[in-house]
Amino acid sequence: MESTTTPPYAGLTPDLVLDALESVGLRGDGRLLALNSYENRVYQIWLEEGEPVVAKFYRPARWSDAQILEEHAFVLELAERELPVVAPLAANARTLHEHGGFRFTVYPRRGGRTLETEDRDTLEWMGRFIGRIHAIGETRAFAERPALDIASFGEEPREWLLSHHFIPADLLEAWRSVAEQALAGVRRCFERAGEVRSLRLHGDCHPGNVLWTEAGEMRGPHFVDFDDARMGPAVQDLWMLLSGERSSMTRQLADLLAGYEDFHRFEPRELHLIEALRTLRLIHYSAWIARRWDDPAFPAAFPWFNTQRYWQDRVLELREQIALMDEPPLQYA
Repeated sequence: MESTTTPPYAGLTPDLVLDALESVGLRGDGRLLALNSYENRVYQIWLEEGEPVVAKFYRPARWSDAQILEEHAFVLELAERELPVVAPLAANARTLHEHGGFRFTVYPRRGGRTLETEDRDTLEWMGRFIGRIHAIGETRAFAERPALDIASFGEEPREWLLSHHFIPADLLEAWRSVAEQALAGVRRCFERAGEVRSLRLHGDCHPGNVLWTEAGEMRGPHFVDFDDARMGPAVQDLWMLLSGERSSMTRQLADLLAGYEDFHRFEPRELHLIEALRTLRLIHYSAWIARRWDDPAFPAAFPWFNTQRYWQDRVLELREQIALMDEPPLQYA
């Protein structure tokens, strides 16, 4: 995941996108729309015949073919069990294709609005579907895709940032110290949680990766973008749907689990991991942007990154997380 001097998508022109679709038998009518995605490049493409489709062009060198196909197999397994997921389309009996040096996948277009996480019925509905996903996810393990752990989401990103000179010199020691304290707090949280089950997850189940539709029999949430699917604790797919003050998160958690536990048992000790997982995500997120800084889309999308103020705020943020990790976990009963 090292940065390169050549932008990863420099050769991905509109003509190449349309040619790639035509190579799998889908002829575009010339119209395409870039959708909101930074890690990959995603386009809605109108066809000469049939409904528009969505094509995802994978970031070079991020995942192996085997890892991508394992994600596809998981999503297709969920779709076969009638879970509301957006699964890849097969062309020539394949879901992963290559054209012009880029790997890509085609999906049906699915519309929808942003998830309303303040609505109690919506959260319970979400909980039911996440519970069903996890009931299927625990039936077997990923063989190729990685696990969510302290080493890959905390320790390695911290070391990468320290060795690649993104942190201002006058804040370096402060950030180094607070990051080490934060990771020590993460380890304590995992120790308090004890041994927890690891299962196949969506991995990045935040409201932006759920579309809500009111369309007839399809009414309800639709899960998109399993690009970060991996092994990990069940609570990883729940905590990103919580927001606000502790009292609000307590109520939201109760609503989610009211639906979740209809289909999958939740281990209460995983509640010790919520703030630990949030801390890991914060460290990982900074490193993720830094690793992608040679991609022109990132300076344009994150102009505030790598400023003095950005790193000052990250120091304060991690200090807050250190305190939160020492508080009692959320309760929902």
